[in-house]
Amino acid sequence: MWSPTEEEKYGVVICSFRGTVPQGLVLELGETVQILEKCEGWYRGVSIKKPCVKGIFPANYIHLKKAIVSNRGQYETVVPLEDSVVTEVTATLQEWAVLWKQLYVKHKVDLFYKLRHVMNELIDLRRQLLSGHLTQDQVREVKRHLTVRLDWGNEHLGLDLVPRKDFEVVDSDQISVSDLYKMHLSSRHSVQQSTSQVDTIRQRHGEACRMPVPHHFFLSLKSFTYNTIGEDTDVFFSLYDVREGKQISERFMVRLNKNGGPRNPEKIDRMCALFTDLSSKDMKRDLYIVAHVIRIGRMLLNDSKKGPPHLHYRRPYGCAVLSIMDVLQSISEIKEEKDFVLKVYTCNNENEWCQIHENIIRKSSTKYTAPSSNYGLIISLQLLRGDMEQIRRENPMIFNRGVSVTRKLGFPDVIMPGDIRNDLYLTLEKGDFERGGKSVQKNIEVTMYVLYADGEILKDCISLGSGEPSRSAYHSFVLYHNNSPRWGEIIKLPIPIDRFRGSHLRFEFRHCSTKDKGEKKLFGFAFTPLMRDDGTTLSDDIHELYVYKCDENSTFNNHALYLGLPCCKEDYNGCPNIPSSLIFQRSTKETFSVSTQLSSTKLTQNVDLLALLKWKAYPDRVMDILGRLRHVSGEEIVKFLQDILDTLFVVLDDNTEKYGLLVFQSLVFIINLLRDSKYFHFRPVMDTYIQKHFAGALAYKELIRCLKWYMDRSAELVRQDHIQEAMRALEYLFKFIVQSRILYSRATCGMEEEQFRSSIQELFQSIRFVLSLDSRSSETLIFTQAALLNSFPAIFDELLQMFTVQEVAEFVRGTLGSMPSTVHIGQSMDVVKLQSIARTVDSRLFSFSESRRILLPVVLHHIHLHLRQQKELLICSGILSSIFSIIKTSSLEGDVVEEVEMMVESLLDVLLQTLLTIMSKSQSQEAVRGQRCPQCTAEITGEYVSCLLSLLRQMSDTHFQHLLDNFQSKDELKEFLLKIFCVFRNLMKMSVFPRDWMVMRLLTSNIIVTTVQYLSSALHKNFTETDFDFKVWNSYFSLAVLFINQPSLQLENATPPKRKKILDKYGDMRVMMAYELFSMWQNLGEHKIHFIPGMIGPFLGVTLVPQPEVRNIMIPIFHDMMDWEQRKNGNFKQVEAELIDKLDSLVSEGKGDENYRELFSLLLLEKIEQETWRETGISFVTSVTRLMERLLDYRDCMKGDETENKKIGCTVNLMNFYKSEINKEEMYIRYIHKLCDMHLQAENYTEAAFTLLLYCELLQWEDRPLREFLHYPSQSEWQRKEGLCRKIIHYFNKGKSWEFGIPLCRELAIQYESLYDYQSLSWIRKMEATYYDNIMEQQRLEPEFFRVGFYGRKFPFFLRNKEYVCRGHDYERLEAFQQRMLSEFPQAIAMQHPNHPDDSILQCDAQYLQIYAVTPIPDNIDVLQMDRVPDRIKSFYRVNNIRKFRYDRPFHKGPKDKENEFKSLWIERTTLTLTHSLPGISRWFEVERRELVEVSPLENAIQVVENKNQELRTLISQYQHKQMHGNINLLSMCLNGVIDAAVNGGIARYQEAFFDKDYITKHPGDAEKITQLKELMQEQVHVLGVGLAVHEKFVHPEMRPLHKKLIDQFQMMRSSLYHELPGLDKLSPACSGSSTPRSNVLVSHGPMSPESIKLVHRHSPLNMLGSVRHSSSSLSSHTSSETGNLVILTDSSVGETAEDMYHMQASPSTSSLSSTHSAPSQMINSAPSSARGSPSLPDKYRHSREMMMLLPAHRDRPSSAMYPAAIMENGQPPNFQRALIQQMIGPCKPCSDPNLSVAEKGHYSLHFDAFHHQLSDAPPALPARTLRKSPLHPIPASPTSPQSGLDGSNSTLSGSASSGVSSLSESNFGHSSEPPPRTDTMDSVPSQAWNTDEDLETPYLPVRYSLSEPDVLESLKSQPCRSHSAPSGVIPQDTMDPPALPPKPYHSRLPNMENEEGMIIEDDDKHRPLHRKVSQPVSGGKEEQARVAWEHGISEQ
Repeated sequence: MWSPTEEEKYGVVICSFRGTVPQGLVLELGETVQILEKCEGWYRGVSIKKPCVKGIFPANYIHLKKAIVSNRGQYETVVPLEDSVVTEVTATLQEWAVLWKQLYVKHKVDLFYKLRHVMNELIDLRRQLLSGHLTQDQVREVKRHLTVRLDWGNEHLGLDLVPRKDFEVVDSDQISVSDLYKMHLSSRHSVQQSTSQVDTIRQRHGEACRMPVPHHFFLSLKSFTYNTIGEDTDVFFSLYDVREGKQISERFMVRLNKNGGPRNPEKIDRMCALFTDLSSKDMKRDLYIVAHVIRIGRMLLNDSKKGPPHLHYRRPYGCAVLSIMDVLQSISEIKEEKDFVLKVYTCNNENEWCQIHENIIRKSSTKYTAPSSNYGLIISLQLLRGDMEQIRRENPMIFNRGVSVTRKLGFPDVIMPGDIRNDLYLTLEKGDFERGGKSVQKNIEVTMYVLYADGEILKDCISLGSGEPSRSAYHSFVLYHNNSPRWGEIIKLPIPIDRFRGSHLRFEFRHCSTKDKGEKKLFGFAFTPLMRDDGTTLSDDIHELYVYKCDENSTFNNHALYLGLPCCKEDYNGCPNIPSSLIFQRSTKETFSVSTQLSSTKLTQNVDLLALLKWKAYPDRVMDILGRLRHVSGEEIVKFLQDILDTLFVVLDDNTEKYGLLVFQSLVFIINLLRDSKYFHFRPVMDTYIQKHFAGALAYKELIRCLKWYMDRSAELVRQDHIQEAMRALEYLFKFIVQSRILYSRATCGMEEEQFRSSIQELFQSIRFVLSLDSRSSETLIFTQAALLNSFPAIFDELLQMFTVQEVAEFVRGTLGSMPSTVHIGQSMDVVKLQSIARTVDSRLFSFSESRRILLPVVLHHIHLHLRQQKELLICSGILSSIFSIIKTSSLEGDVVEEVEMMVESLLDVLLQTLLTIMSKSQSQEAVRGQRCPQCTAEITGEYVSCLLSLLRQMSDTHFQHLLDNFQSKDELKEFLLKIFCVFRNLMKMSVFPRDWMVMRLLTSNIIVTTVQYLSSALHKNFTETDFDFKVWNSYFSLAVLFINQPSLQLENATPPKRKKILDKYGDMRVMMAYELFSMWQNLGEHKIHFIPGMIGPFLGVTLVPQPEVRNIMIPIFHDMMDWEQRKNGNFKQVEAELIDKLDSLVSEGKGDENYRELFSLLLLEKIEQETWRETGISFVTSVTRLMERLLDYRDCMKGDETENKKIGCTVNLMNFYKSEINKEEMYIRYIHKLCDMHLQAENYTEAAFTLLLYCELLQWEDRPLREFLHYPSQSEWQRKEGLCRKIIHYFNKGKSWEFGIPLCRELAIQYESLYDYQSLSWIRKMEATYYDNIMEQQRLEPEFFRVGFYGRKFPFFLRNKEYVCRGHDYERLEAFQQRMLSEFPQAIAMQHPNHPDDSILQCDAQYLQIYAVTPIPDNIDVLQMDRVPDRIKSFYRVNNIRKFRYDRPFHKGPKDKENEFKSLWIERTTLTLTHSLPGISRWFEVERRELVEVSPLENAIQVVENKNQELRTLISQYQHKQMHGNINLLSMCLNGVIDAAVNGGIARYQEAFFDKDYITKHPGDAEKITQLKELMQEQVHVLGVGLAVHEKFVHPEMRPLHKKLIDQFQMMRSSLYHELPGLDKLSPACSGSSTPRSNVLVSHGPMSPESIKLVHRHSPLNMLGSVRHSSSSLSSHTSSETGNLVILTDSSVGETAEDMYHMQASPSTSSLSSTHSAPSQMINSAPSSARGSPSLPDKYRHSREMMMLLPAHRDRPSSAMYPAAIMENGQPPNFQRALIQQMIGPCKPCSDPNLSVAEKGHYSLHFDAFHHQLSDAPPALPARTLRKSPLHPIPASPTSPQSGLDGSNSTLSGSASSGVSSLSESNFGHSSEPPPRTDTMDSVPSQAWNTDEDLETPYLPVRYSLSEPDVLESLKSQPCRSHSAPSGVIPQDTMDPPALPPKPYHSRLPNMENEEGMIIEDDDKHRPLHRKVSQPVSGGKEEQARVAWEHGISEQ
């Protein structure tokens, strides 16, 4: 049974639960749960993450935690009962975890690892906190660490700053906004500190000066590794100040044995000291750690004879130093010890021992010797900060090691009251002793004892250094043979205070003999008492002591014998009558000097102080003694503070009249002394004294009297120093007065109360009098007033002991009120006055509500004055924030209505004014960086904003009501509303609070929205009807709009927990403001028209906020606006124009989404339905909706990582919309420029030019002035148009589209001419001429064109279900283009067929791309048909200004004839018409219309033959007119291709197919076409005859065998056609037989005139119709596939056997007559990449064809040079050929699968790759990729793209309707990227003779590796393996070193070689490397090389 839980309410999941049971709740490890019910080991409840989903989970998966349950029952809430810091850490870690992983994804690896480290630290610290084993101090420390890390992480992750107080998150409801602001500031500072360790917090007014932080050095001696002394040593460490040349610390002593370890074994690892109490000033001094090493042993280290071994002397050995400045940086940064090695240097001359450390520091290297090795003293150092208590607490380990505390010589900066100390430091300075009759100097040792008055030697009163126990005697070190030793050794004498008086020091001098006995002989002594007779201690000075002679027999038992003697010169002067007959005689020539320094809190060296303490002994000197107290040092006074104060008050009681004023002055002096930071810590001693020890019950009367006397005289005196001092001492004087009165009252039971009160009243009268004086004339008076004001607030607490709160408040009010209220009394005085007020507000007095009501008016009065004058704003803001803080605290406990009312009256208006002034200043400073630093301005703004917000937050309904009622007139109210709205607007615009101060920003928004709700009713009530005021309303609307758009309120961007938190606390404030805004809009009534169109943009911005409710509220306003404008103007043009304008800018800023578009349309259409103007309304809403679609697409493209294409497409789409649909010219022009910039970025210069041309065409050649627009200055229309024209011409030039630039040049020329601007005219004409030169000389690539279909709803709106034709980039083939498109649309699927997709694809939620290549159909046929127009010029017109494109798909109708597939081979030809011609403003345009026609087999044949004839005629004409120079290769190949193919049955296939009686009878309608075909065939024979005649004329002698073979084969061809085509025998005798002498041949034919040859340009419609490019084995049905190639009549014999041939004809496409049309080579070049290979060429042929292309240019194809079968020697292919065949064709078997794509069939590319690298001299442009075998379906080849003209094994062309769609799996071969060099002037005209269909594209490119790869390869590729013999001597013998490759892909191409079946191997692959047609410059370099190499090969043969 489920029962509600009582205790188990909250828990943490300790094991993930998958929720596998019914009703199971899925829980992740670490989640928290709220438990509602339990049942037998199961709980039911919710996860805190998803509170709406309830479920059950196992109880043992939950760790229970204590929690507080409120509102028990169904809606109970549970808060875990744990430390709030722990809760925060838990929540923060969960939030960080998500962001942390994202850091890795975003490659922010550094932060990723740092954050991981911090998170681990947080987890660890949280664990410590939860353990519950920490002390309170440790808990605080752990919390500090936690919060520092939390803040650090939040800052670095861009999360919100958390305001804290004492490490806990503050609740913004519990504190004032000012305090919250301060907390944010301090949190930010602490975050900055945690990263930069710099404390930048400003000191607040009146803050007590902070105690200076002492520094301490922890030093530990690790070892003395260099110790090779072999004797015990003492090492003394001390701190030494180089500048002052003295030690500043005691010495730390370490005693080491001869091995370098401690002499005392207990000291191992404990040789450490703490040098304490170094001030910040000390840390800046040039300090060194100095270590002196004294050895203890023989006199001379290396001489064992000197002195007996049992006697040990202290002897100087060496010294080491370490500069603290050098190491301070490194030891400050780390928290642990750091090791250093100190080299020990030895002294060269012992006499200079006392200076050795200085010599080492000064690097006087002659005076010391460096050690032989680098070892020495190894010490570790650590820098510690803080007072000793703190150090002990934080570093217990140091003190556990028995650290020796080593103090400073003298007192530290701060003397702590409990610090009792009594140390006398004595320095043994020097001595001067007589030689004493010896030849050598003495070895002097000094022994010192401390003796008490009775002669007893005091035990343990001599310390050589900390770290070792004190001793009773001191022995100095001995300097060898030195009668004037300098020791410089400091000894500390810690003598008990009670033994000090009467004690003295005795110094005994001994000579240490080094003889055998080694005795020490006493020869003298000196002494000095420690106290003088007057009771003062030995002064801090050098004392030169008298030396008295004595010897070992002298006795010191009776010390009185020598104590009577003078010890020094001063002493001698004191007692001149010394008998000379004493035992001890003074040695007048010998002296001994010591210096002393006393550090004692009990003994004084000051005579005046002693006199004061013993004043009764000198009754007549009391006045003088009191006067001299001022000259006693502060240290002495604080040491004897209590004694001095007691004495002073006793003196006062003794004689008030006489001593009163002097005692008062002395008291003032002492009080002021304690203000010094050095003695500041003695104030508690003073306080304790007043509370516990002070006994002057009558003193108050005199103190009040003196004080009043001083004040009353302040108006008269010129020098007021003593008055000012008394003012500064006011606080303690009042403490004495009050305590004295209390004592008196206690003693007398409250007598004289009235007198006391009246005297205090009078005293306040005097205080007011001082403050009211006009101090402008007197500077001293200013200081007096300032001193008084500074001290004044400190006396309140004392007064409260004697008076009621109201009485004290009245005193204070009177005093503060007496200050001059003018602000210009002087700035310094203003500051002091305000500081005094500030301290009043901060005092305890102000916390009482009774006193606040009295004091507030006067405080507010002064602040109001300053704010009005804009003076001292920072201090005023501090005072205000203190007031608000107090009022907020009080408001939680009691009623503060009255006080808030006062503040509203006094402050609200002036606060608004101040804020406006500050904000306008800070804005102007942002522009000009003014005087005040920006940080201060920001801080002041923040302070005042928080004050204003605090005030508004405290205001209730009644306050607002009073405020609004109190305005005298509507003008005042209007001014107030404008001010407050303006401030609110600025708050949101200026971002006063940083982005991460979320708590502050939300609270601000909440206060603003609440205030606006109060004020909107006043606005509606006062300014709506007759008093309508546009300015106020506009201000209100602007504020509301800004408010809703605030970034901090856009909850959609917040994390879910944060969003929930905000909504729980404040709700969605945007919705609140939207309702307010809507209701105010409705209240406007007819005045709405004033806000049209002004508010359209702002309201539109509001509706774009992604909050459905806000949108629902606000969108209907637009209907309202349309309605009102319709009423007024009869239309809503303004609304329309403004809405469209603003929509554009807002959407481009990232606002709006698809939902908005739908909602906008839905809501408005619904409203408009009811209206009379519904039609115009609906069309407007529809067009706006459509604009939104485009804008959203545009934005998505722009902000995403979209490719240029998408961005350009989007922009064109949007631009056209602006122009055509909504006619917004300005927007249209803006987008023209955006589009132009995109084109320039993508380097589409031609498109950029066309784009700018759109703007240019909008302008006229007029002088109309144009305003400044975009980047154009204001100028005339003519100037702008001229500038545009020049820019456009420049871009056309960069895009090499000179033909487009020339008309513009002419247009400019006409303008310049009309203006007689001949200079510009000359320039433009030269430019035009340059362009003509460029057209003729510079090479240009012909681009390829691709048709792309975008199908599916996932595409952007402007592409969806549309088809486009795209102009490819330079060198871009179909594969590359397809890859590019698929990378632009990574989600898209490539369609594998060219058929039009059905509806299922069009409507699906996916992206399908259908891509294939298309051939351009040029419009300008005339140019292309003109004779003698260079190909350079024609090539431009073939591929520019193209609007129509086509692609062909072959298919078979009816049964396929296996004998001759041409009978049934039809072609489906699709013609695409675009919306605009290419090139244009984009690289692609949409297809506007598509037409489909079918071409019958006969028509196809006619086109093929006609194209070939045209090609031949053109080529022959070029040779006749000498346009082709020298090289006859092209003609040879072309003739060979046609004749050889014909011999082997090329034309014969057509004869079989169409001249057959059956065909003629079945197709009676084709009679005319058959006749046409016959005529064409006859024409071909005629043309061939002429061609052979020309060939005869130019043929190279070595190529004669080829010519002869051509003649022979021509005869055979003619005869084979003879019976079919009667009339052929009438052909010229030139060709009739080989017997005709060659000369006759040449004579018998005149040159073939261009007229006689009917030139059909490749782009003529006819040509277009039939051109297919490749010859396939036996004229395969190539036609179809190529988009425009001419059929080439080819040879009929195909395979090695008929079977072979049929084997290759797995598909109809390989039928015996190949319809491979040949196109002119330019066509090839320009064909899209898909046209590059015909699908009907078998791989092996294709391969060998590519091989042949590597043959040299000159002996292009002797006889059948490309058919191995035709050129056998002894039945075997010759070497070169054989090598080619083996490498290329051998491994490739024909593949009969009709469905396989080339990619799948061909491994041939690998072999070709290997082969090619031997032959090609041009490097591959791109690495060849091997063909990838696709795991996908076979990809049919494109109908537009035959793969290889002769591919018999590929049936794609035949029947399997291959699409032009290139597929992903097809091979993507590398293409060369550099254009080939041009070799002759004939601009590809020759090639025009051959391949009329080169434009055709194939997606399956055979590999082409080099630009110069010749066409021979193409031909080789197609040859089947056959054995024919070729005339010997034609084939070069040297197969390994092929001659240079032909230099360019088309002029010097080999003629299209036929394969043996009579197929012309098309020049198709020749142009592979050039993805575009290249019009090449004149130069014959490479061709010449090729020719020479070729001839050289032949001559060798």
